[in-house]
Amino acid sequence: MKQSLNGSWTLLNACSGESMQATVPGSIMNAYLEAGLAADPFYRDNEYKAYELFRDDFIYSRTFYAKTSLTGKDSLELVCEGIDTLGEITLNGRMIASCDNMHRTYRIGIKGILREGVNDISVRIKSPVEYIEKAWREKGPVWGVCARDGYQFIRKAHYMFGWDWGPAIADGGIWRDIYIEAHDFASIADVYVSQVHSAGKVVLEVRPAIRKYTECDASVIVNVYGPDGTLCNSGNCPADGKVSMEIPKPRLWWPAGHGAQPLYVVEARLLADGCETDVKSYETGLRTLKIAREDDGWGQSFAFEINGVRIFAKGANYIPEDSILARCSPERTKNLVMHAVSANFNTLRVWGGGIYPPDCFFETCDRLGIIVWQDFMFACAQYVLDDPGFVDSIRAEIRDNIRRLRHHASIALWCGNNEMEWLWVDSQTEGRSQGQKDEYLRLFEGIIPGIAKAED
Repeated sequence: MKQSLNGSWTLLNACSGESMQATVPGSIMNAYLEAGLAADPFYRDNEYKAYELFRDDFIYSRTFYAKTSLTGKDSLELVCEGIDTLGEITLNGRMIASCDNMHRTYRIGIKGILREGVNDISVRIKSPVEYIEKAWREKGPVWGVCARDGYQFIRKAHYMFGWDWGPAIADGGIWRDIYIEAHDFASIADVYVSQVHSAGKVVLEVRPAIRKYTECDASVIVNVYGPDGTLCNSGNCPADGKVSMEIPKPRLWWPAGHGAQPLYVVEARLLADGCETDVKSYETGLRTLKIAREDDGWGQSFAFEINGVRIFAKGANYIPEDSILARCSPERTKNLVMHAVSANFNTLRVWGGGIYPPDCFFETCDRLGIIVWQDFMFACAQYVLDDPGFVDSIRAEIRDNIRRLRHHASIALWCGNNEMEWLWVDSQTEGRSQGQKDEYLRLFEGIIPGIAKAED
């Protein structure tokens, strides 16, 4: 059971006292523009005024009504799919969470805090500009290409502090869905779908992960539906177990220009003490995909090999579609991917200085045959790993996004970062310490690959 908290909120500038209505999901900059309280940041040098706005703190607030059918559930969680970035969340006068990472999902237990009837919620967004400047004074200098020193100390899209292709608008807010999720007995936390291919045969291995809230007997019915919607196979899986599902007459997924993009639906239905308590479904394509690396006259080859066929990858670099994310939409994203296919692209590379795109981006790539090279969100900087909380936040970010995206047929490659390894082999490495290099190796050859191997 879900209750959305999207919609109209009150947005208060905690420093100036300015107040306005703001749409959630959305952003502070967009709310200011819609209220006529800010000039177009893309005109002349207005971006400098926009950047200074984010020295202030802002407070989102609203009231909402909760019914007994919600508050009486065994589990109650506030789910924030995107808080940008430094947030303090208060429910009914009690601070329930602090957030420090734009790129992850927060799940916050609110049993005993949410009440039947009227509830008050607020989210304080603290200044990212003041934060990075303080971090730079305390921990800098370290290398980075952005004109605003300190961007590498915050898990926020780096382009928001200015890049060669766009302005510095250090926007913030509740930028993705926010809702209350309630369950009795147990729920499905995640489903990991992997594939085993052999001659003319594909077996899906399905591993559901279950959260239990009470003592109960839990099992999962797994159904696989073909591209035409007919049931291909069905099986029963114990909680936190695995079930193997052979697909009769499998139809393979191909990139655009190389074949069709048939998609299968894997559905998991959770039974707790005989009652259905949760359902999740995932759309995926059947394909093998590897990177062909063979010695050649120049070093080694690097080619996508799909279903045993090497393809010529052709496409573009995908950056955020607007510097103000609130102005993006599923329709705009789908239209962009359709244009990419019309231009005879078969590949898009998601750049590491931006965001992990929304689900609709990958769903459209699945359906149209676009291969996705997915960077993790690290770009052109040294990262200091002396704060265990910062490292834990990175771990959660990587895990959240791999689990969200790994079932997509379009995902071809997880890439650690954008344009950073050259730092250690270029002449500019003079003055870099061995300790700084060790931190690079720890993050990009240790932590991130370790999580990727475990999760996908």
